[in-house]
Amino acid sequence: MIEERGQVLAVAGDRVRVAVERHSTCGSCKARAACGQGMMQALRRERCHEVEARCSLPVQVGDLVVVGVAEELAVRSALLVYVLPLLALLAGALLADALGLNEGWSILAALGGFALAVAGLYLYNRRLAVTCEPVVVLRVEPLLASTAVRWQP
Repeated sequence: MIEERGQVLAVAGDRVRVAVERHSTCGSCKARAACGQGMMQALRRERCHEVEARCSLPVQVGDLVVVGVAEELAVRSALLVYVLPLLALLAGALLADALGLNEGWSILAALGGFALAVAGLYLYNRRLAVTCEPVVVLRVEPLLASTAVRWQP
């Protein structure tokens, strides 16, 4: 399970909103000079983002908790998001080529395949959001003023 520590912002029944601090490993990466991700992280002002999670533990606003997401879900999602659109793009181009269409139609077919894959991923994500959601795994401690997450919307 992939876990992150955060601060409870709101409690509503068995659901909680948690502010989770963003962590970047760019500082220790050897390829940071050639990677755009580190530059994009530096440009972002907000250090936290809000997550809604299921919670069966007795928590209050301000408590520090550990939020977890299933590891296989993260790996499967990354694979789908990166590989499926690429395969759909190639399939569209190859299908147009097999049908004997010219280059312009092949480009349009490739873009169409890509668009269909992205639309399918969007619908899959909406269905997945209902069944696979973050869960509060552990209540760490009552919040101390010195460890508060500074939430900025």
